[in-house]
This record gives sequence, C-alpha cells and structure tokens, in this order.
Amino acid sequence: MAGDYYQILGVSRDVDKDELKRAYRRLARKYHPDVNKEAGAEEKFKEINRAYEVLSEPETRARYDRFGEAGVAGAAGGSGFDYGDMGGFADIFETIFSGFGGGVGTGASQSRRRNGPVRGDDLRLDLKLDFREAVFGGEKQIRIPHLESCQTCNGTGAKPGTGVKTCSVCSGSGQVRRATRTPFGSFAQVSACTTCNGTGQVIEDKCGTCHGAGRQQETKKLKITIPPGVDNGTRLRVSSEGDAGVRGGTPGDLYVYLFVETDKEFTREGINIKSEISVSYLQAILGCSLSINTVDGKEELTIPAGTQPNTVLTLENKGVPKLGNPVSRGNHLISVKVNIPTRVNSEERELLEKLAAVRGEVTGKGNKEGFLGGLFQK
Repeated sequence: MAGDYYQILGVSRDVDKDELKRAYRRLARKYHPDVNKEAGAEEKFKEINRAYEVLSEPETRARYDRFGEAGVAGAAGGSGFDYGDMGGFADIFETIFSGFGGGVGTGASQSRRRNGPVRGDDLRLDLKLDFREAVFGGEKQIRIPHLESCQTCNGTGAKPGTGVKTCSVCSGSGQVRRATRTPFGSFAQVSACTTCNGTGQVIEDKCGTCHGAGRQQETKKLKITIPPGVDNGTRLRVSSEGDAGVRGGTPGDLYVYLFVETDKEFTREGINIKSEISVSYLQAILGCSLSINTVDGKEELTIPAGTQPNTVLTLENKGVPKLGNPVSRGNHLISVKVNIPTRVNSEERELLEKLAAVRGEVTGKGNKEGFLGGLFQK
C-alpha cells in the first residue's frame, strides 16, 4: 500500500497512543462506506485501517519506523479482521450508529432500545430583560415553538383504530447487517434499517394530522418566573417544556438564557449598582442634601461639606439582590462630579475675590494670575 502511514492518519511521527487513536476514529467516521458514498471513500477507509493496524501496535510500529512497509509486510490483518484487535474499532461503530439508537449489538436488547421511549430534545430561548427586571425579577410571558405529541393519535403516528407492525426487513431489530470481505479479512457492517428508519416497526396507516410523525410543531405561551438578581448569561431551566418525547418518552427541557439591556442612568458591578451625580462647586464646598434616583425610586443623599471631585458615596442595601438570596442586597455607589463654572458675573466675582483675599490666595499682580485667574475666564 502506497503512502506514509503517519501522513495517512495526519499525525506526527512522535504521536502518542491516545492522539493516534483519536485521529484514527475521526478519519474512520468520515470515510466509513456507510457514511461516505463518495468515490474512493472505501479505498481511503481501507488505507486508514491498515495504517492504524500497524501504528497502534508498538512492535509493528517499531519495525515500520525502521524498515518502512517492507518491515510490516504481512503484519496485522493476516488472522482476519476482528473488532477486538482494532484497539477501538467497535467504539467507532458505536459513534457512527449512535444516532440510530445504539451501537453495535444484536438480539432483543438492541431491539428494545430502538423501540422504547425516547426523550424529547431540549430547547433554548434567548430573552431580553430591562435593567430593573433583572434586579427585581418577576413574571414574563413568552412564546415558544416546539414539538408536541399529536392529540389525534396520542403520539403513536398511526391512524386511530390502526396500529403498527414489526418491520419485515429487519425483523424488528431496527438494523440490518451485511458481511464485507476486505484484504484484511471479513467484518460485519451494521446500519439502520431504511424501511423502518431504525425503529423496528412500520406504521400501517399513518395519522392524517401528524402524517405518521407522532408529533406536531406548535407555538405555546408560557409564564416563567425571573428570580431577583439575574444577570447577563444567567440560564433558567424550565422543566418538561422542550420537545415532546417519542413513543411515550419524557419531554425535554427549555433553557432560557437571559440578556440584560443597558440602562441610561445605572450600571452594574456584581451586586452593586453605580451611577453619577453632578453638584456645583458651592454645594461641594458647603455640603447639601439632594434627592437622587435609585432602582427603588427617589432617595435622599447627603453631600458632606468639602466633597472632592470623583468622591464615591454609598447608599447601603440599595443595590442588586443576591441571586438565590434576595434578602441580601448590594449597595448603590454614587460618583460625585463637581461642576466648576467657566464664567461668573461681577457680583459673584467680587464675593469670590473677597474669599480669596481672606484665604491669602491673591497674588500681588492681581486676580488674573491669582486664585480667580486660574479658575475662571473673563
């Protein structure tokens, strides 16, 4: 067989056993004849198997590394192709056929797996909340499209008064087998029965409402409870509101992912809320009491005398409730911005000059270069 075995598997020559197996399984799934119907896929599949046979065994790999193909001529595969000899080949078949209800297997246990109840799929919904909804929670009404069991046939897919019969092609097993001979021996290939789609049963007369599917697409209205304190990316699980199951299987769940819209006044940092207020330079110097906005409504905030720009004041327990413990809340942090006027009238200027003189902050050259000259523009 032409080609370097390491290149065939897409690995380096110092690859370890686990990485070698992963590379092999990935390629075998891709080129398996039951999965890949393209021309040349079967030959590629044989190439991959041969390369893995040689490289997965330390002794044959050592001979191959030293002598190349000549060192392993006749090695591996001479005694026939066997799942156990392939170091994980059975796992590959299980992966390939897992979508049909199970892996490689025979007998009644396999049939029971295929014909038994199948749980419905989980669903995801992305939901936007405004800032206060995320803080305080509440109820939200949503609409979700999902699969519900057909009420006409009660989920069987069969027309009322009729039933299902065992598939004659696979005898109810849900799978068909065929033996394939290769240069390395014989092995069995297992695939889902196309007549019954792997269920092992055939509906004689399909339900006219769901056309034999047993489920229908419906849009459902739901009320969900948003707990206080949720944030961006919080995930809520709504039990049994996903797709309906098959053959009496339980329904899946609905997962609601929350996304919080930004607020023009408040921002959030963990369980604390942050905002800004502006005060005049006189309010900052003398102190005052102001009514400010919080998520709870208006609150009185005391600005201490001599407050400096960018001072952060705290309103305790006015932040976000702790998720899962709404009694515990964060704080509201208010950053104080001080507005300094760029122009003052003559009366204000006179008063400020007197203040500057008292404080000894007027230079001998006049106000332009003194306290007021540096603070205001004429």
